[in-house]
Amino acid sequence: MCIIFVVIYKAEMKKILLSLFIPFVAFAQWQPDVRLTNDTATSFYGFSNSRSLVAYGSFVHTVWCDSRDGNWEIYYKRSSDDGINWGQDIRLTVNQSISVKPSIVAINSTVHIVWTDSRNGNFEIYYKRSGDGGLTWGSDTRLTNNSTNSVEPSISVSGSVLHMVWRDFRDGSESEIYYKRSTNDGVTWQPDVRLTNNSALSANPSISVLGSFVHVTWWDYRNSPSGNAEIYYKRSSDGGLTWGQDFRLTNDPSASYTPCVMASNLYLHVVWVDNRTGPSGNFEIFYKRSTDFGLTWSQDTRLTNNSYYSDSPSLSASESFVHVAWWDTRDGNPEIYYKNSTDAGINWNQDSRLTNDSANSFYPSIFAVNSVLHVLWFDNRDENDEVYYKRNPTGNSIGIHIVGSEIPMWFSLYQNYPNPFNPSTKIKFALPTSSFTNLAIYDMLGREIETLVHEQLNAGTYEVDWDGDKFSSGVYYFQITAGDFTETKK
Repeated sequence: MCIIFVVIYKAEMKKILLSLFIPFVAFAQWQPDVRLTNDTATSFYGFSNSRSLVAYGSFVHTVWCDSRDGNWEIYYKRSSDDGINWGQDIRLTVNQSISVKPSIVAINSTVHIVWTDSRNGNFEIYYKRSGDGGLTWGSDTRLTNNSTNSVEPSISVSGSVLHMVWRDFRDGSESEIYYKRSTNDGVTWQPDVRLTNNSALSANPSISVLGSFVHVTWWDYRNSPSGNAEIYYKRSSDGGLTWGQDFRLTNDPSASYTPCVMASNLYLHVVWVDNRTGPSGNFEIFYKRSTDFGLTWSQDTRLTNNSYYSDSPSLSASESFVHVAWWDTRDGNPEIYYKNSTDAGINWNQDSRLTNDSANSFYPSIFAVNSVLHVLWFDNRDENDEVYYKRNPTGNSIGIHIVGSEIPMWFSLYQNYPNPFNPSTKIKFALPTSSFTNLAIYDMLGREIETLVHEQLNAGTYEVDWDGDKFSSGVYYFQITAGDFTETKK
């Protein structure tokens, strides 16, 4: 139960008479490409279904592997202003082995990274964390320990509980999917848990966590060892302690690969690449969803439709918005494309081309937070592969609803309702003129824990939903800043 009491901290009331009504428009404007790496070596990262980019509040974190030091090492970079400006590259691994295919998550000021590393003679999974938003980093922690290879890690987080899946060869010539968790923010890790058990190959796991529900997808050859890969799903409803049965998501005579899963509110979304629709090699992007936490699933939805190759989808979901990015050869060379749904995956908008150059752009990683949409990919327009980034500052304007059609006469921040609430509440505010607006939630120590609005808004009265389910019960502050108007309630 969360309770918010009203306290006016500072309020500058302005009475402004307006004769012209300015409607609210959420402009979906993609900004220019930004080159994040700049060296003569190759820079790339892991699979699109294990995140190489994540954002929390106004902080954006990226991770990749780079051969600039003569061998492959893990590098990190961050932005503290929603991707507008970027800090320096930080080298996270220092050894003479191969360190590749990292995956990253962040919550509050804690950033967690896992990757594949050969320092032990075979490939093992390693882990590293930062407790100050990526400024400084702890030591490497070895998470797997066996005589065969452990590769393709994917990580997710809920509060202080970390969940990781990977592909492991310890059980024979074919790989299986394994799982591991930490319940104390990565300080210690519990034993490995084998999630799949069949004689065929299982690969490319993707994981997403929401509360106590842990969702895992992968592709599997059990139905046709000769090459008919299908997408499978498995879940835990008790935070990873116990697991349900494998559930087959695709069922057709073609190949289905590289699934990406993400949970958001009541919905569970999965995308993958599939060649059921055309001649051999004509892969397309497909999607399906569950509205009951993975118990039942919708029919498959085809997201791309052209005679060329579409591959490596990455997925991000935020309330009713679902975002998908992939690379596509319809333009003669691989380019990054994007598509979204604003009604939780029921209907989909047209494809948008995000890159436009004569070189190859591959393996996007997409992430939405607050109103901003972030995309990362690697690109060889500079003669070697480099990491590039692009943002849309209003591409994820979810949870912000305009209320009524009249222009307010002064700035206001209203009492939230309902109050007390569990787990969600609504916060309303009024803008008499177009203003860059920031609305954030703070804990009792004054630490910002979530940004609800951080964008330019037209004049009007707005309502924002805040879901406090992922935070502890207690008293919180919420503060709005719009132009030179500031007001805080607690």
